[in-house]
Amino acid sequence: MLWSLLKILIFVAIVAGLTYGAGILMENAPGLRIAVADVEFQLGPLQAVIIAILLVVAVWVLLKVAGLLVAVLRFLNGDETAISRYFNRSRERRGFQALADGMLALASGEARLAMSNAAKAERYLRRPELTNLLSAQAAEMSGDTKRATEIYKKLVADDRTRFVGVRGLMKQKLAEGDTDTAMKLAEKAFALKPRHAETQDMLLQLQARAEDWKGARQTLNAKLRHGTLPRDVHKRRDAILALCEARDLMVDNEGPRARDLAIEANRLSPDLVPAAAMASRALVDQGKAKQAVKVLKRAWEVQPHPDLAAAFAEIEPTETPAERLARFEALTALKPEDPESRMLMAELCIAAEDFPAARNTLGDLVETDPTTRVLTLMAAIERGMGADDSVVRGYLAKALSAPRGPQWVCDSCGTVHETWTPVCSGCNAFDTLAWKRAPAPQVALPGAADMLPLLVGGSTGKPAS
Repeated sequence: MLWSLLKILIFVAIVAGLTYGAGILMENAPGLRIAVADVEFQLGPLQAVIIAILLVVAVWVLLKVAGLLVAVLRFLNGDETAISRYFNRSRERRGFQALADGMLALASGEARLAMSNAAKAERYLRRPELTNLLSAQAAEMSGDTKRATEIYKKLVADDRTRFVGVRGLMKQKLAEGDTDTAMKLAEKAFALKPRHAETQDMLLQLQARAEDWKGARQTLNAKLRHGTLPRDVHKRRDAILALCEARDLMVDNEGPRARDLAIEANRLSPDLVPAAAMASRALVDQGKAKQAVKVLKRAWEVQPHPDLAAAFAEIEPTETPAERLARFEALTALKPEDPESRMLMAELCIAAEDFPAARNTLGDLVETDPTTRVLTLMAAIERGMGADDSVVRGYLAKALSAPRGPQWVCDSCGTVHETWTPVCSGCNAFDTLAWKRAPAPQVALPGAADMLPLLVGGSTGKPAS
């Protein structure tokens, strides 16, 4: 708009100037005299005006011709023109069409066609930041990892595609099993894009597998800071990492620091069983037995567990079986109907040689939840009460094929672990272990549990006659 106004003002000024000049010429009666060397030209006012107009037109035509010559020279020199723009648009259309065809071929699993279209797109577009990624993925699909590695390295060399290249190399190293190099590449990718959720998760998992607990805690804090992790999940996983660091420090004979980290882990996640057990032992070492009892009771209310019972027993290691039985009543009373509480009290009654009480404590678990531990306890109770050996052998035989009961099971792959660990040994997932019943085996011999007692000469309920 301002340029239009400026052009109007210039036009008005030119018209005003010409009018003024014409007025001066009209006032001069003799007209305009032009002398060139020895030749003189005498022009009247009207002739002078016509000559001036012709000169202006001539200058305008000369400028247009000069512009045309410049445009021709630029065209010959390769600069952008209307013709070149036409061909460029045509080339771009073909290039993007080839790129789209390559992506469709890649999604369809046609690696060779995808690579062919990627090469065509590069020839038309000359934009390696777009076509190299397609070529790398197509090479990986076809099994040409060497070609894929070369392309990813080219992507790393470009600032615009460095993150994509580093991420591609990281995944290749993971597929090869080179976790050390993969972790270094994950750290570079994280430095390039700290908000990238997948990179955060991968780096955290690799650090946990490498037992780099401090680095993992820093990554975890970054996930919280960038909003990719809920605060409650962050607290639990931070507790797990603090617990693992405490365990390592305990092995390195750094007891005070290890105890502080164990207590911090329990504070962050009071229901984490390993943290509660270790925090309880740390508090006992500090002479805070009452606080240790509170820690274990709080965890027992959420999830009764044998490790909590073992830590509770260590608070008073010198007590008699009867004293221990009386003290544990305060713990098991928090969840008296839980199978773990009933089995624990039955074990304590057996240790105190009160076999009828042990049998009453188990109740109907033998019928409703006949796990290996329940059947083993029943065998001990029958032995203590003087039952026939065939009855005891019958319970023990049935215990061989009975369910194990709750165990540490990976929620991701279902791998069963004897003890708790922060990283699953089956799928390397972090924080996926839960205390629950393992899934039943896929194939089992029908009636095997019922036949075993017969093979040893007795049943599980009555002495063999």
